[in-house]
Amino acid sequence: MNIGIGVKTVRTKKGFNQKQFCEKVGITQSYLSLIESNKKTPSTEVLERIAEAVGVTLPVLFWFTVDENDVDNKKLEMFRLLKPSVDKLITDLFY
Repeated sequence: MNIGIGVKTVRTKKGFNQKQFCEKVGITQSYLSLIESNKKTPSTEVLERIAEAVGVTLPVLFWFTVDENDVDNKKLEMFRLLKPSVDKLITDLFY
């Protein structure tokens, strides 16, 4: 699970730069940078504020944190097949 990639993905899909996003979420830009580079793991409260700031649910935010390393090898082919479609569906629904 790559929380940093998930946060950066939802932030950029909504068109926020780091400064704007930090003001909306109520965190510092240096903290966001640490989160996006996976040097800090945000609390559940901060994750909820991040999801709210971009208008998604926590499961949607978490979807963008999953990468191939998180998927069992037996399911990897299916993950690779479905991920682009699920990404597009989520993008169409929330962005």
